[in-house]
Amino acid sequence: MGEETVAEREAEFRTISGLPVKRVYTAADLEDFDPARDLGEPGEYPFTRGIYPTMYRGRLWTMRQYAGYATAEESNRRFKYLLEQGQTGLSIAFDLPTQIGYDADHPMAEGEVGKVGVSVSSLADMEVLLDGIPLDRVSTSMTINAPAAILLAMYIAVAEKQGVPPEKLSGTIQNDILKEYVARGTYIFPPGPSMRLITDIFAYCSEHLPNWNTISISGYHIREAGATAVQEVAFTLANAKAYVRAALDAGLDIDRFAPRLSFFFNAHMDFFEEIAKFRAARRMWARIMREEFGAKNPRSWMLRFHTQTAGSTLTAQQPENNIVRVTLQALMAVLGGTQSLHTNAMDEALALPTDETARIALRTQQIIAYESGVTNTVDPLAGSYFVESLTSRIEEEAQRYLDRIEEMGGAVAAIERGFMQREIMEAAYRYQRDVESGRRVVVGVNKYVIEEEPPRNLLRVDPSVRERQVRRLEEVRRRRDAAEVEASLRALEQAARGTENLMPYILRCVRAYATLGEICDTLRRVFGEYRPPADF
Repeated sequence: MGEETVAEREAEFRTISGLPVKRVYTAADLEDFDPARDLGEPGEYPFTRGIYPTMYRGRLWTMRQYAGYATAEESNRRFKYLLEQGQTGLSIAFDLPTQIGYDADHPMAEGEVGKVGVSVSSLADMEVLLDGIPLDRVSTSMTINAPAAILLAMYIAVAEKQGVPPEKLSGTIQNDILKEYVARGTYIFPPGPSMRLITDIFAYCSEHLPNWNTISISGYHIREAGATAVQEVAFTLANAKAYVRAALDAGLDIDRFAPRLSFFFNAHMDFFEEIAKFRAARRMWARIMREEFGAKNPRSWMLRFHTQTAGSTLTAQQPENNIVRVTLQALMAVLGGTQSLHTNAMDEALALPTDETARIALRTQQIIAYESGVTNTVDPLAGSYFVESLTSRIEEEAQRYLDRIEEMGGAVAAIERGFMQREIMEAAYRYQRDVESGRRVVVGVNKYVIEEEPPRNLLRVDPSVRERQVRRLEEVRRRRDAAEVEASLRALEQAARGTENLMPYILRCVRAYATLGEICDTLRRVFGEYRPPADF
């Protein structure tokens, strides 16, 4: 009876993802661990300890607060405010109509303009959004996927007007359409043409924008949909392999495009599991690129990643508790070796962040960077029996998923069969069941609950945003050269029916002030629109 009780108690101790955790770890747990093979030195293959020899002793991570709401004017003011507060890179959030290729005056955009990001319908909006921001000195990340080629073209066109050549631009477009089919839903075109647009961006940037990260392969949204840490690693790397294969099939040289691939991960609530996750992902990607794809350039083996603290862990109840959650999550990302970081604001379960809460979120990163001492040495947790054992366990479990996905024919085939979607839904159900039963404690939600007044100082988007955006759109259409717009859109449609790289044609449309919706509608006529299977 006593032994059974001990076993039952041991079973209670698991990571958030369900991996068992022993009472104590010893050298015996690392019997299969080879430090030379599995650990190495920082900056050396397989990069378990980090992709650079000096890591944060040489350069801190980029502090890149995600921001954007309402009109370009409001977002531009927020960008400048955050840069004044010490942010070191921009990260642009676009509203839902922009993300799915609709102009602000489209009927489908009603009620959503400027709500969860900034509204951008044409180059005129992008010009206002980036006004006064030196694009040769500021690195910019844009969270945009289906219309990523169009928003990148707008960014290039604004830089041209500033006199900044493309080779001096640095930043990232998310450009990860596969995770949209899996977890998020802001897709436009079917997988085939979507992959073509992505590889066109790879090819164009390898020639014209050498410092631009052409994709940010995202595990973040997969995790936010309910995936475990293991699933986040496995499904993200499976998608990454699909992009590499698509680029190779398009005739691109792996060591030309692979060094500009980047990743985007979630920092959830299980401290050691998240750190181990980052280390496992880095090691797995290095092996995939060198051993599976035969990349020769060491930079092609490096998994460079941005981290965002987990929005799904923020609570509307006792929102001040979110400051503690975000601090722990940010520390996990730093100890895991992230290259850039966004920290969520305490009020984001209720509304977009105010200036004050956005500043607190940024200060969280700055205090970790300058006061905590964790940046003084590289990978301080290396050699920990627990961390190394957990890193290897996550790698093993993630590899099992990768093997199953390969048997199905790769990520696209697995997505079309609904495999990833079902796995994520089941994991999300298990987690929610544990929260509702009390097995998983969420402070302020199912334990230590208090009566409280609703917060008062929340950011509220002006309901007149759409009206103002529509007026600017009408002015753009009135003042532009209509003949050039029509000619550029016709040329794009003809190119889309062939096999040419579409980026130069999209750039021509953007420079002529063709709108986002007009460009997407042109491509819709050729590519069609994606519709998910009926059972999803």
